[in-house]
Amino acid sequence: MSYFLLAVVGLTLVVLAKSIKIVPQKQVMIIERLGKYNKRADAGLNIIVPFLDSVRAIVDLREQISPIEPQSVISRDNVTMAVDAVMYYLVVDPVRATYEVQSLKWGIEQLTLSALRNVIGSLDLDHTLTSRDTINTQLRGALDVATQPWGVKILRVELKNINPPAEIKLTMEKQMTAERTRRALVTTAEGEKAAAILKAEGQRQSLVVSAQGEKEAAVLEAEGKAEALMRVAQAEANSIKAVAQAIGGTEPQQYLVAQKYLEALGKIGDTADKIVFLPFEAAGVMGALGGMKELFGQSSSLAHKTGHKKGSDLNV
Repeated sequence: MSYFLLAVVGLTLVVLAKSIKIVPQKQVMIIERLGKYNKRADAGLNIIVPFLDSVRAIVDLREQISPIEPQSVISRDNVTMAVDAVMYYLVVDPVRATYEVQSLKWGIEQLTLSALRNVIGSLDLDHTLTSRDTINTQLRGALDVATQPWGVKILRVELKNINPPAEIKLTMEKQMTAERTRRALVTTAEGEKAAAILKAEGQRQSLVVSAQGEKEAAVLEAEGKAEALMRVAQAEANSIKAVAQAIGGTEPQQYLVAQKYLEALGKIGDTADKIVFLPFEAAGVMGALGGMKELFGQSSSLAHKTGHKKGSDLNV
């Protein structure tokens, strides 16, 4: 009797163990009954029928990381390079991920390799090295479409390393050195150009300032000369006025006329054979000017009537 009870208790424990399934957070159990899909057991406590139900797979719903080992790919310009990558994906439908593909991880890796060769094969080496973001976007789009029937969402694909052959690396280094040398020469030339422009601009401004200074100096000199001449003329005018007043209150205009007339008479006396007597007193000079005019007028008339030559003598 005791053996029978022990057997019943043992069988009960086995049934309970097979009936109770505890699923961790972010995981799903795929339950089959008699080999056919029955249900999915989410996180927590789940009861199944022992000996009829069985666990087909446990699917992790967290973001999965799948590294891609370095692979040899050929670019559009026939350059063979080694490329490795890492892929991030998420299982959104555990049922399809279980039944639609034999091995989900292996299938995703093979799709990634195929897409990687297709994308890089459409680019040349330079674009492959400088367009990682474009390659990543194209890979993610191609893989997302291909894995959609498997219930998988491709989040992103990141290229890690792109290693061209050693001779290509050497050529690229030489090209980079030449490019840096060219940039240095261009920078030096631009600096010299800017310095020459600044120097020419400084010389131009210096010439402008110098010319402006010379102009102002010339203007000031001309103004000084003009002012000096005005002062000399004013002094002469005052002197003439004072002399005219001193010799009898004669107007300065009359004095100047008499002075010029006397100078003219002096020249006439030097060139003509005529002798003219003038009063010695300065006051008499002003009064004798009218008589001089009549005297010369009569002499000219007499010479015309008698027909004497210009060289005849005339005494007054």
